[in-house]
Amino acid sequence: MRLLIAAVGRLKSGPERELCERYLTRAREAGRALRFAPIDVAEIAESNARRPADRMAEEAKGLLAAVPAGSRKIALDTRGKTLSSEDFAKRLAGWRDQGASAVTFFIGGADGLDESVRRAADLSVAYGAATFPHQLVRTLLAEQIYRSVTILAGHPYHRG
Repeated sequence: MRLLIAAVGRLKSGPERELCERYLTRAREAGRALRFAPIDVAEIAESNARRPADRMAEEAKGLLAAVPAGSRKIALDTRGKTLSSEDFAKRLAGWRDQGASAVTFFIGGADGLDESVRRAADLSVAYGAATFPHQLVRTLLAEQIYRSVTILAGHPYHRG
């Protein structure tokens, strides 16, 4: 099952990108045996529209256009559910075992996600009530994907 992170904005060179790539590389290596492959990132251009609502709507079009056919969709949104790492892993494994061809994770830009993206999502997940920059959310998501793979593989990385 393909995993796709569809994120508004570019992750520039630096420690955030390096850490995110480290987790994605680990997830790719360990995930193949569990049928989590490929694991990709689609960077959606940030909108230059003046009004926040217009920016979010424009970015939403790019996010939704990136979704592969047959994909389940997860929106990363402060209004979403908080899931334990185990529950997150079980959700991914369940969709894989049900025959989903892909899971797409949506990360919005500075203004968040447009309502059309939230409505399209099968699940909304929050990393707590705080708002984080999209670069950090992408790194947190990459780590949780890697952690999910290790949980499902019975690897000792996850000691929760």
